Amino acid sequence: MPSRSETLMGQPSDADLRLLRIYRKVVECGGFSAAEVELNISRAAISMAMSDLETRLGLRLCQRGRGGFALTDEGAEVYDATLQLQTAVAGFRTRVNGLHARLKGELSIGITDNLVTMPEMYITDALSALKARGPEVRINIRMIPPSDIELGVLDGRLHTGVIPALKTLPGLAYLPLYEEASRLYCAADHPLFDVEDVDEERLAIHDAVVPAYAQTPEVKACHAPLKAAASATDREGIAFLILSGRYIGYLPTHYAERWVRDGRMRALNPERWHYLTHYSAITRKGAPPNLVVESYLEELGRLTQTSAITPGD
Repeated sequence: MPSRSETLMGQPSDADLRLLRIYRKVVECGGFSAAEVELNISRAAISMAMSDLETRLGLRLCQRGRGGFALTDEGAEVYDATLQLQTAVAGFRTRVNGLHARLKGELSIGITDNLVTMPEMYITDALSALKARGPEVRINIRMIPPSDIELGVLDGRLHTGVIPALKTLPGLAYLPLYEEASRLYCAADHPLFDVEDVDEERLAIHDAVVPAYAQTPEVKACHAPLKAAASATDREGIAFLILSGRYIGYLPTHYAERWVRDGRMRALNPERWHYLTHYSAITRKGAPPNLVVESYLEELGRLTQTSAITPGD
């Protein structure tokens, strides 16, 4: 006779899936308290749900108490199995939705930070066109680092993503979108603001903020002359430090434009200190047919082709 846990989890009900969703969020938040805000339920309700799940599974999933939150070995395996189950459920829904002639379903996208000010509004325009074709489509956007986007697309948590072209992974398909220009900036109250010719000797004596995320060899070479005195995990952090007036650093031109226009920033020797970053939309090779994703990529492709034909627009 099968055990209670085998019977229950062999055919998980909606209630079981709900408990597993709560469990996944607790694990990813690192504890009950941190998960309260994400789940929008009380800590007591989370505790009851975890106790119920442990009873249903017949396993101790985590240690909680004064010593802090920690997964048991069984809890870690259940977490991995939960990710696989939820990916399978999402894949099932996607495939069923893809059977409809009318666009219906979800589109989950991962995007790197600070791209919304790009002059080429490919992503925005493609999403607008997608919603026009399928008003019932639900769009979910996650602003996360490129490596997390790649993993999310590969394991099925994300349908597609937009990342800088740093490397090519064999399991992903790439659609080139655009180039992003970056220049070296300082703030209005920085000593270099009124200096016309900023050479490497001048750069070497002024503190600079450098990115704490992956870069191509070409971009690393542009940062090499700088006196690295601070780092930031994203472009917003770099902007904060530049605006302090104590650091110089590279920013995308479209992102820095607001401060340049207001006279709060200036590009240093823009003809010399600059580089380009290439961005692509990614999808997983061999992913199940998905009409929503295919329609979105079709719109992206149309926009990029139109831009290539009429670059002055």
